[in-house]
Amino acid sequence: MSEKLEIIELLYRYAELIDAGDFDGVGALLSKASFGGTGPQGVSGADNIAKLFAATTRRYPDHGNTPRTRHLVLNPIVELTGDTAVSRSTFCVMQDTEAVPIQPIVVGRYFDAFARDGGGWHFTERKVQIQMIGDTSDHLMVDPTNF
Repeated sequence: MSEKLEIIELLYRYAELIDAGDFDGVGALLSKASFGGTGPQGVSGADNIAKLFAATTRRYPDHGNTPRTRHLVLNPIVELTGDTAVSRSTFCVMQDTEAVPIQPIVVGRYFDAFARDGGGWHFTERKVQIQMIGDTSDHLMVDPTNF
């Protein structure tokens, strides 16, 4: 069970880093992974992933340079196979800005793959499936339906 908890903590760490506006941290967390939507294209490498988040996600300097969001990761299901694992979970992004009162703005699913090496568990793939979209005008600088 402790291996599953280590993996679940990676899911939560991703959410914590995004909400802190630490896109370099997100890149480092996903440095051994490919990241993208459920289509065939994705981004790999810490710098590329950090740049993707910086180019697509609004941050508010007057609020600690964060996106003023709270990413909630729910119902994680982890399946272990030796030194690899897969998981699926649900996410809900809440946001509160001067223009957008607190509300859910995006809901979807994460599909993740992991591997374990001498440094412990790490992401090898993260696919994001957006299922419901609210008002993302204060969050994203791109159209999320193209993701």
